[in-house]
Amino acid sequence: MSGLVPLRVVVVAPLRFPIRRPHAGGLESAVWNEVDQLRARGHDVTLIAAEGSDWLGEPSDFTIPAMTWPGASRPTDDTYPPSYAARSVPALGRALDRIAATAADYDVISNHCLHGLPLERAGGLGVPMVSTLHTPVDDELVASHAAASGRRSEFLSVSEHTRRQWADAGIESTVLANAVDPQAWPLGPGGPDLVWFGRIVPEKAPHLAIEVAERLGRGLVIAGRIGDELYADRAVLSRVGGGIRYVGQLAPSELATLVGRSAALIATPVWEEPFGLVAPEALMSGTPVVSFAMGGVSEIAAGSVGMVTVPSGDVSAMAKRVEHMIGRAFREPGFRPAIRNSAEARFSLPARIAALERRFRSMVGDSESSSERAA
Repeated sequence: MSGLVPLRVVVVAPLRFPIRRPHAGGLESAVWNEVDQLRARGHDVTLIAAEGSDWLGEPSDFTIPAMTWPGASRPTDDTYPPSYAARSVPALGRALDRIAATAADYDVISNHCLHGLPLERAGGLGVPMVSTLHTPVDDELVASHAAASGRRSEFLSVSEHTRRQWADAGIESTVLANAVDPQAWPLGPGGPDLVWFGRIVPEKAPHLAIEVAERLGRGLVIAGRIGDELYADRAVLSRVGGGIRYVGQLAPSELATLVGRSAALIATPVWEEPFGLVAPEALMSGTPVVSFAMGGVSEIAAGSVGMVTVPSGDVSAMAKRVEHMIGRAFREPGFRPAIRNSAEARFSLPARIAALERRFRSMVGDSESSSERAA
């Protein structure tokens, strides 16, 4: 940190899942990596997150109770059980109360929560806040920001696509794209099978990846947490067999090895993907990517070696592009290293955290506050 005094950062995580590995999704991965990297750079990081998260230690004012689903109900990624409003949100309020009561102990709040309470209370916490926009426009968050008084939250967006969406809703932000740890995603040798990984939910549409693999007569390995059991049972697991395999949710190192030993990643979002972290992860391992052109995914492809997009839902076009990418990797021994080099130049996690740190310091007026603390 070039001799600069460490920052005292509060990270407010989303409340649905613990922030730990294996990650429940791209959002949880991004928050985990932010905390890990900030700590590695010497900063003092306080995490407000769900029970079971790394770095929480013993239950404290910053531990949010785990959500519980009643009876035989099946958890989903797009609904919340009654315990969310009854236990999780009040616990978040108490955590924010603690921050406000001890505001002199903190320099900046990095907010990733998908509930509006931190935005609504930003002006009364006594600590400057920057909130990262990870999702399409959420009316509750817009209203919560509007309801705040005093020094309201500043904002970052994970893509230009996301920035434009939120700007149309009246919230301005600066783009700071998600990133990947190059050490966690080493260059892989490739292999014969295709791979699809991510949350198994309808909006990610892994069933379309199965169609692509079947058209090409290639094996496909599917990895990831099931976020919608009904969809998974009907559209994905019922088609497993032969060349189609489902290997469940893998530890990060196992997933990186799988992706690095794959011929190509098929990414099949059918919603306005705010970013699409699976693409840079695969590219970092040297694995080519073919994706539907949805949301922020097109921005990743536009400047990347080894990634192309096709119109959403066009399985035939995707199959053709996948075959082309695999052929290129076979013919050009330097193709996979070039893919990784491009990804590392654009999506390196240390570079992102350095940029985030600069934003934090600009918010707290580091030259003045740090010298005062050092004295």
